[in-house]
Amino acid sequence: MHPTDSPAGRLAAVGNQMIEIHLWLSAELARLRASLDTAGGARPSRDLRAHCLTFCTALGRHHTGEDAGAFRLLAEQVPELRPVIANLITDHEVVAGILERVEALLAGDTAVPFTQVRAELDGLAALLESHFRYEEKRLVNALNSLTGRPGTTEELLGLTAPPADGSPV
Repeated sequence: MHPTDSPAGRLAAVGNQMIEIHLWLSAELARLRASLDTAGGARPSRDLRAHCLTFCTALGRHHTGEDAGAFRLLAEQVPELRPVIANLITDHEVVAGILERVEALLAGDTAVPFTQVRAELDGLAALLESHFRYEEKRLVNALNSLTGRPGTTEELLGLTAPPADGSPV
């Protein structure tokens, strides 16, 4: 049995898996932003819309999963983290608003001002960079120190750590 196959090993890796998820989401956002540069034309392509939907869904699942899973568990077991968790949940709400605006901009069949989409994604990238670093700095050790078997990584973080090939989870 590999050490991470034990319940304690799986749990100890949750904080590290959160970092892996953050790295994957950051890379996907960078790819999405780069696809805007090559999109051309006034209307978003079907591929651009699909990529955006996939990314927005994954990020939303991650944040919803954290709110209901890891954050709830940490608030119960490490009450001194409650103010940090409240700040992170507020960030999640801001991120959700940005994702809704991006999805609305790309949803229609009419011409889309790519400068607006670019501005939303640039703002999202800046917010997520700060959010992910803060979250990692404040929560990874606490997540890695939890005991017991509170749930799977997907139940705690909304996603599983991405596979080595970087494909969607």
